[in-house]
Amino acid sequence: MQIYDMHVHCWNRPVDPHGLIRSMEAAGVYGGCVFSNWPKESTEYEGEGTSFEARMAEVKGWTEPYPDRLFPVLWIHPYEDDVFDKIDRAVEQGICAFKIICTNFYIHEDRCLQVLQRIADCKKPVFFHSGILWTGAPSSKYNRPVYWEALLDVKGLRFSMGHCSWPWTDECIALYGQFCYAARLRETSEMFLDLTPGAPPVYRKDLLTKLFKVDFGFPTDNNILFGTDCSAHHYNPDYAGKNLTLNNGILDELGIGEEVRQKIYRDNLMRFLGKE
Repeated sequence: MQIYDMHVHCWNRPVDPHGLIRSMEAAGVYGGCVFSNWPKESTEYEGEGTSFEARMAEVKGWTEPYPDRLFPVLWIHPYEDDVFDKIDRAVEQGICAFKIICTNFYIHEDRCLQVLQRIADCKKPVFFHSGILWTGAPSSKYNRPVYWEALLDVKGLRFSMGHCSWPWTDECIALYGQFCYAARLRETSEMFLDLTPGAPPVYRKDLLTKLFKVDFGFPTDNNILFGTDCSAHHYNPDYAGKNLTLNNGILDELGIGEEVRQKIYRDNLMRFLGKE
């Protein structure tokens, strides 16, 4: 089975895609999505963000040697200058998806919804952070999953909720039900659940049990993604491997078979990216 890690960061470090692939293979991972460095407008992080051009060059450098295994994701800030033009240019240059973290804004602001509709119109998905945000600044208030209800009005968007919004995982699962129900009534967005920790190991069984055993008429099998939050420049095979072992052990206990695991580790991501 090919396993894809959909949550890998590059942090403005020297580019070494061959080293990344070797480390992934050591963990039993075939490939994945690589997120660019953050924009300058995201000021809550240590160090400086980078320009659009630098982010594009960085993430393309990581992914272009392995186009069928590594997929470039551009981190954007909805309030950066010329953001709509940048979205169009990024798509033209082969960006597969976009990354957004609400560091100093709410997702339901009008500007954000306009940006998301533009991305949806380009038929690209968005990876979101959700849940508590460890930056040393009080920014978690922007990342409660219930605020993503506003995306019900963004037509045709595919988006993922990073870390299943830990510690608000129950709220995140309820939000998933809301989007599934809305899809029966009208054109809306499609929500995916990102297993990336997030939830520390002691919480993982509770999270996975709820994801697979919740019974409100909307199965989750087609909308769960696997990720690690590893760094591209120092992809840690031991850490990634432990995540896989932990997840698979819990899936064994829950009786989750190979067909569903194929979705979690590969097929759902390909559909999310619009590749299948």
